[in-house]
Amino acid sequence: MSSHTASSSNGGNGSGDSGVPKRNSKRPKYSKFTQQELPACKPILTPRWVVSTFMLIAIVFIPIGIACLIGSRDVVEVVERYETECIPVLNRTNTVQFIQSDADKTCNISMTIPKRMKQPIYVYYQLDNFYQNHRRYVKSRSDEQLKSASKENDTSACKPEDIANGRGAIVPCGLIAWSLFNDTYSFSRQNQSLTVNKKGIAWKSDKQKRFGKNVFPKNFQGGGLVGGATLNESIPLNEQEDLMVWMRTAALPTFRKLYGKIEVDLEEKEVINVTLMNYYNTYSFNGKKKLVLSTTSWIGGRNDFLGIAYLTVGMISFALSMGFTIVYFVKPRRLGDPTFLSWNRGPGSH
Repeated sequence: MSSHTASSSNGGNGSGDSGVPKRNSKRPKYSKFTQQELPACKPILTPRWVVSTFMLIAIVFIPIGIACLIGSRDVVEVVERYETECIPVLNRTNTVQFIQSDADKTCNISMTIPKRMKQPIYVYYQLDNFYQNHRRYVKSRSDEQLKSASKENDTSACKPEDIANGRGAIVPCGLIAWSLFNDTYSFSRQNQSLTVNKKGIAWKSDKQKRFGKNVFPKNFQGGGLVGGATLNESIPLNEQEDLMVWMRTAALPTFRKLYGKIEVDLEEKEVINVTLMNYYNTYSFNGKKKLVLSTTSWIGGRNDFLGIAYLTVGMISFALSMGFTIVYFVKPRRLGDPTFLSWNRGPGSH
C-alpha cells in the first residue's frame, strides 16, 4: 500500500514537472563585451589638456600648410583662353554654325612665359561647363569591348553610338569615345618648332589592363553625326593615349586633361607661338576652352587649396588655444574631484 502510494506520488511529480512550460529568456549570455565592462580610456578634458591639444594641432598644421603653399607657388603656369579669339569677328554672332562648317579653323595665339620653366613642361587642355559626370554619359561605354577583340559586339550599354549604319559595331563605342577632344596644337619659339611628346601621358594601368593590344578602332565616327576626333584604325587601342586620357571621365564640369609634354626649358619673357586647329564644338553648350602650360613641384601641379586648408585649421586651433588660456587665467573655474566619477568609485560605494 505504501509502496503503491510512493510510486504514485513519484509519478505525479514527474508528470507535473513535464507539464510546466519552459520560460524562454531573451537575456544575452553574460560577457564583459555585451555588458560594456571592457577596459576603456576615459580621459578627463582639463583646461591644460584642451589647450595643449589645440596648440599641438597648430604647431603641426601651420608648417605643413606653409610648405604646401610654397610648393604650389613654385609651379609656373600659363593659361590662355581661346574659344572666342579663334572665331572670326564676322562669325561670332553664330559660333555654332561656324564650328560645324567646313571653313578653315586655323588659329594663331601667343603665350608669354612669366618665369623660367624647367622641363618637363606639361601641356593641358582645359574645358569649362562640360559635364563628363552626367550619368548617361558616364555609362555609355563598354569596358569589355575595350579589352578584348572577342567582345567587339558587346555594345548594349553604348547607345546611341553602338552600331554604325549597316556596318556593324562601333569600336570603341559609346558617347565618351564619340566626343573625343580634337583640337590640335603646335608650338614654336623664334621660328623654331617645339616638339610635343605625346607618349607616356596615359596611366600605365590603362595601357596594360583596360585597353587591349589586339583591339583596333572600327567604324569609329561612322554614324550620321561626328562628335570629335577620329582614330587611326591601324593602331591598337592600348597605344591610343589621347583616347585613354579622355576616357578617364572628370568629376567636375571644369577639368584639365594632359595633351603632351615639352621636354626643353622655356626662359622668362620668352614668347611661345601656338598654331591650333579649333575643331572642338563647345559653343553649343556655352563651354570654354583653355590651353595650359605648367610645370610641377613636389606637391604636383598648382593647387593652393591644400595649403590654405592646413593653415586655416592650424590658425583656428591656435586661436582657440590662446582663447582658452586667457579664460583659464582671467576667470578660472574650480575643477570637480575626479574621485567621485562613477568609474573611479568602488563597486560597494554609494
